[in-house]
Amino acid sequence: MTNTEETNATKTSLLRVNRRVFWIAIFLTIATFAFAKSKLVMGWKNPSYTGGKKFHRVLALGMSDRTEVRANFEDALAAQLAETGAETVAGNTILLRPEGAQVNLDYIRTQIRENKIDAVVVSRLIHVDKTVTYIPGGPYVSPFPYYNTFYGYYGAVYPVVYQPDYLREDKKVRIETNLYAVSKGEGELVWTGITDTFNPDNVAKAIKGLVKVVVKEMQEEGVL
Repeated sequence: MTNTEETNATKTSLLRVNRRVFWIAIFLTIATFAFAKSKLVMGWKNPSYTGGKKFHRVLALGMSDRTEVRANFEDALAAQLAETGAETVAGNTILLRPEGAQVNLDYIRTQIRENKIDAVVVSRLIHVDKTVTYIPGGPYVSPFPYYNTFYGYYGAVYPVVYQPDYLREDKKVRIETNLYAVSKGEGELVWTGITDTFNPDNVAKAIKGLVKVVVKEMQEEGVL
């Protein structure tokens, strides 16, 4: 094989490698944005529930030991539920919940009755899963388009960059959400769902995405 043929073969090989790198980079970017959203992993509608009628006044509750997060969640959930046409009440506007594990169910029953609540949507954190992945360092390879021009090629290839090894931490937050009919009795379960939220780096955005997913699912199931 001549020098020219060897050079052409090398260029072809580099182009193939960089095409693969380019599409892998695109895939990882898409995956990253996809994982930033909440995803429903389980939904169940109680087949024994025979209420049938549309709820008119719904209480939005969040169970958390962090008062500010709980209040923000309840406000966001109430706002999202309101888009279904129901009148909604955020839990922080009618319930006083002191710190500690004690709960006064009689007080909650009274508030629900006096505020004419006929349904409650309540969410709680059930699991946080953290995984650490080792990412080995390697040479930086420019995506394929940079090879189309001399200056693009030379500028990209000349400063070969070697990235050091590093550890990447991923977090998955699992939330349980239940819908109860509370107009009578102890409150009957109508629907329950489990959602996973991946790498929530912004609490407000994570809450907004979560409530949107669960309310949409409840609407599609015909329980709201």
